[in-house]
Amino acid sequence: MTIDQVRQKVAERGVHARKLREVLSLLSEDWHPLAELVRLPAVPRRTVQDLLKALGDDVESSGDRYRIAPGAVASYRSEFGIPGVRDHTDVLRQILVDIADVPPPLSSLDHVQATAETALNRAVWLDSTYELAGKRLLCLGDHDLTSLAVAAVNPHVSITVVDLDERLLEFIDSRAQSRGLDIRTLHCDMRFGLPASVLESFDLVFSDPPYTPEGMGLFAGRAVEALADIAAGRLLLAYGFSDRTPALGLKVQQELQKLGLVFEAILPAFHRFDGAQAIGSAADLYVCRPTGRRAVSGGTRIYTHGAQSVESSGPSKEALSALSELAPRPESSPPPKPRAAGWAEPVGKGAASLAVDLSADPGPWLLRTLLASSPARLACLVPNNHPAVSSAAGQQELQSLVRTRFALKFLRNNPDSKTTIVVADQVLAGTLSVGERVVREILLKAHGKLRNVWREALIGGSSGLLTKNQAREIVDSAGIADEDLELRLIDLPKHRIAAVLTAAEDSAKYLEAPTPSA
Repeated sequence: MTIDQVRQKVAERGVHARKLREVLSLLSEDWHPLAELVRLPAVPRRTVQDLLKALGDDVESSGDRYRIAPGAVASYRSEFGIPGVRDHTDVLRQILVDIADVPPPLSSLDHVQATAETALNRAVWLDSTYELAGKRLLCLGDHDLTSLAVAAVNPHVSITVVDLDERLLEFIDSRAQSRGLDIRTLHCDMRFGLPASVLESFDLVFSDPPYTPEGMGLFAGRAVEALADIAAGRLLLAYGFSDRTPALGLKVQQELQKLGLVFEAILPAFHRFDGAQAIGSAADLYVCRPTGRRAVSGGTRIYTHGAQSVESSGPSKEALSALSELAPRPESSPPPKPRAAGWAEPVGKGAASLAVDLSADPGPWLLRTLLASSPARLACLVPNNHPAVSSAAGQQELQSLVRTRFALKFLRNNPDSKTTIVVADQVLAGTLSVGERVVREILLKAHGKLRNVWREALIGGSSGLLTKNQAREIVDSAGIADEDLELRLIDLPKHRIAAVLTAAEDSAKYLEAPTPSA
């Protein structure tokens, strides 16, 4: 059937199919010359001609004018109709409530809150420019809650948010779950690589990165890595610079061009902020088209404020010396040289001790380092105001998460008075219950697929009495979302890690009772 051929043409355009829908909408209204079918929706002439060919007998022509045959108009409007202008007043009210409730911005992560109107404008622009239904959108960082706004405008798009801020991930998770929105969250520090499940998976990527050249280049590079189709994929980036510092704007644009990005459009002052007055409280929307994939590299200093800023000098020599001394190697060998942060792969495997400089930790690095490391002793240098160190509640929460793997000590009396050393000593498996040993095995293999690691931990805990099918059945019935079981533990937000570990310990009750049937 002709309409099937048109449907295939539209599907082939993927996220860019909306412009073909606009051509079909024009053809269903009245006669239009070919020039108008090209100009009004801004579609190449060859693309319009291919669509007219696919329409076959369903299109009528009169000289250079075309229209869909009156008898077929209803079918095409039903199949390919474009929604009219909607009133988004209720969505705006909802965004205002969400912004009022979102965890406070962190200056160390260059958070500046976008206005509710900006979040809504982003969502409406995306929905009116691209074919979002059935497509995948990735938000690299999302303190502005763009994900919730897009899902409210178009609930048929699948959205993933990756962010460093554990508070934000839990907030978005909670709102999305209560509203039944297709939004999932993952923990990620872009400096150490995207989660494997995110790579080459998305149609569009949106990000409002740190506005340093280093930050813009890093986030844009990660965005390219996340696109499923380089030819069809697009990056939507927020960036602004003061008209008093055009050289900085040039440097950022050069960083983007090094990645092979073409600027399809730059919409001036599209984003507005409550703050960021140095750049006029506004930023442009960059619509970028990649021309290939390039390796992404860079350091950890990508922000404009705090210990992770480009100008930061790092910890004192005295603090690093104290860190090394607390992680001595056996038999009087020299203490280890402090390593920089990073947990893309397991670190310290087989080492007797490991020292890690986390003095620039914005909060999540310490837990991720404990998950990624496997020495007998681990010493980490963190700032005194670290959320897992500065209060008894923070210390207790961290210890509860890793209690089957490490016993923690918090040593605040350091030479520079600005840092704390967290010493993590290995917990011996023989002192643990069966359930705790299952949890310990999951922590030890935080880089493995959770379903497989958990299953093997149960089989090991049963001394091999459980079959793979029996163990899999226990895992699948533990109440953890199926999509989380397909991920690595280290990529989950902290609140979902806690839920997994609790469920894993509870699942060990089956090892002390009759096993389920295979």
